Amino acid sequence: MIGAPYCQMPDLLLKKPKIDMPLGAIDCHAHICGPEIRFPYSEKRIYTPHDALLPEYLKMLGFLGVDRAVLVQPSIYDVDNRALLDALKTDSTNLRGVAVVKEGITEREIEELHYAGVRGIRCNIVDLAEAKGILPLPSLKKMAHKIAPFGWHIELLMHANEFPDISQSFKDFPVEIVLSHFGYQPCCMGINTAGFQGLLSLMREGRAWVKFTGPYRISSSANFPYSDVNEFAHAIVMNSPRQIVWGTDWPHVMVKNAMPNDADLCDLLQDWVEDSALLKAVLVKNPERLYDFH
Repeated sequence: MIGAPYCQMPDLLLKKPKIDMPLGAIDCHAHICGPEIRFPYSEKRIYTPHDALLPEYLKMLGFLGVDRAVLVQPSIYDVDNRALLDALKTDSTNLRGVAVVKEGITEREIEELHYAGVRGIRCNIVDLAEAKGILPLPSLKKMAHKIAPFGWHIELLMHANEFPDISQSFKDFPVEIVLSHFGYQPCCMGINTAGFQGLLSLMREGRAWVKFTGPYRISSSANFPYSDVNEFAHAIVMNSPRQIVWGTDWPHVMVKNAMPNDADLCDLLQDWVEDSALLKAVLVKNPERLYDFH
């Protein structure tokens, strides 16, 4: 498609991280892309991934020592969840999903997605060709009321700094919200923006979660180890350790510079979460609560 360039491929070198992952560790943010010939990408996409399939992803997770995963619907598929559902049906015990759905979704359709392993829906206002940066609160509230009986959440791909009133916007929201990529705020802006502090406030109240994912998306540094992300990670850990989950962000579709290795990215957890008991909470106990793992 013209205007949707191919992304880099992930680093295919499989190696073990230095960190010992606890038993039952969960990767809470990864995307399955393709095969494109079977699951065509949306014409509205702004990037094109190479096929990034479940077998190679699971093989990589095995090297990392990660046992379970949450697959998030990528923007390249819009509301076509077929690739996601095809992956989820391979392992109903160890896989969960976050889908993208139409506003008019019915209770029966939600039930079917729940049975398939979906535990949340995603709203992306960043990686779009149009309507970028607009938070559709009325429709989100309507959707939240529909999914609340199922214990789902809404994952928002948004820049926290662009919404200084975020704590008020979601004060009485019917379900919990999840923000990926540390709140997706550029590190150069620091942790004292109204939006980031509002996000921390929602986390303290148990209304919001943050994913420790995609440090390369917010760092001012072009290359690993993205050390300026540490300030954000430490602020979040000090604020609300029970509201944090972690993910690989595989296959790293938004890396613009040198592609990092997944084992090296995994080892950044040692810089972000220094306590072993807290690390187990972030990797096992917290995501078990959020994604309904048994």
